[in-house]
Amino acid sequence: MYLVTDPTVIDLQNRLAKMLGKEAALFVPSGTMSNAIAIKTHTKPGDEIIAHKKSHIYLYEGGGYAMLSGCSVALIDGEHGIMSTDSIKKAIRKVEGSHAHYPNGSLVCVENPPMYGGTIYSQEELDEICDIAHARNCKAHLDGARIFNAAMASGTDIARMVKKFDTVSVCLSKGLGAPVGSLLVGDKDTIKEAHRWRKMFGGGMRQVGILAAAGLYVLDNHIERIKEDHSRARYLAENINSMDNYSVNLEITKTNIVFIKCNEGSDKIVKKLSDQGVDISSIDESTVRVVIHLHITDEDIENTISAFANAQ
Repeated sequence: MYLVTDPTVIDLQNRLAKMLGKEAALFVPSGTMSNAIAIKTHTKPGDEIIAHKKSHIYLYEGGGYAMLSGCSVALIDGEHGIMSTDSIKKAIRKVEGSHAHYPNGSLVCVENPPMYGGTIYSQEELDEICDIAHARNCKAHLDGARIFNAAMASGTDIARMVKKFDTVSVCLSKGLGAPVGSLLVGDKDTIKEAHRWRKMFGGGMRQVGILAAAGLYVLDNHIERIKEDHSRARYLAENINSMDNYSVNLEITKTNIVFIKCNEGSDKIVKKLSDQGVDISSIDESTVRVVIHLHITDEDIENTISAFANAQ
C-alpha cells in the first residue's frame, strides 16, 4: 500500500479527497512541498510550467520548480493575480513544430485565491483554463492554499470549483487554522506517483497522526467560520479606505486579504504599525498587505484601524 498506515492520516486524506470530489489525497508538511510534488509528478526535466508572475509557486518557493523538477517557467501578467485565458493560450509552448527551439509546456498552475489581490477567479475562468490546458496536452494544477476561502466567498461548492483540475493543493493552516500541514489531492495514479516524490523530498513522516487529527478538527469546525474572517476584512478595508492617506479596492476585496495603497512609503507604514503592536507586510513601495485569520478578534480589528489612523 502506497499510503501511510496511520488511521488518522488515512481518515484525513480520504475525507478531503471526498470533499473535493477526487479519488485520493496525500498529507505533506507544507503547501510549498505540495506544489513541488505536483510539479514533479506532472512534468519531466526540460518542460515548462505556466504561472502568474506574482504566484506563490514563482515568488516564494525557492525556485523549486527549477531545482527539483528541472522546469522553466512561462510567466503571465494579470491584474490582482488573475491570469486571463488568452494569456494562457499564448504562453503554452510546445517543442513540436518549433524546430526544437521551445520547451514543452506541460503544466498550468493556477492560484485561487491569488496571494496578490484579495479577489478570486470566477468558476467560468477556472473551467476554461482547465479546458485550454487539457486541449493543449497540459495538466492543470490548482494551488488552493486558501481554497476554502474562495469557496466561501463565491458560494461555490468546493468539489465543483476544483472539478476540472488534475491536482489541488490545500493548506490546513492559513484560513482553516490548523497548526501545520497541507494535502495534495488528485486521481489515484497521480497520488501514487506523488507519494514517491514526497519520500524523496523528505516529506514522509511516520508519527504524524496528531497533526492529521488537527486537520480533521478544522474540517469539522472551521470551514463556515471563514466567513467571519471575510466580514472582518471587509469592515477593516472600508474603514481604512475612508482615511485620507490610504485607498483600498473594495470591489476586489472578497476574502480575508486586504491590499492597501499608501501615500507614504509602505516600509514606513509597516514600521509605524509594528511600533503599535500590529504586524503587516509590505508588498511593494506603496502597498501593504493585511491578512485576517482565526486568531484575529473584533478588538484586534478596531486596534488595527486605530493604528492605521495614527500612522497617517
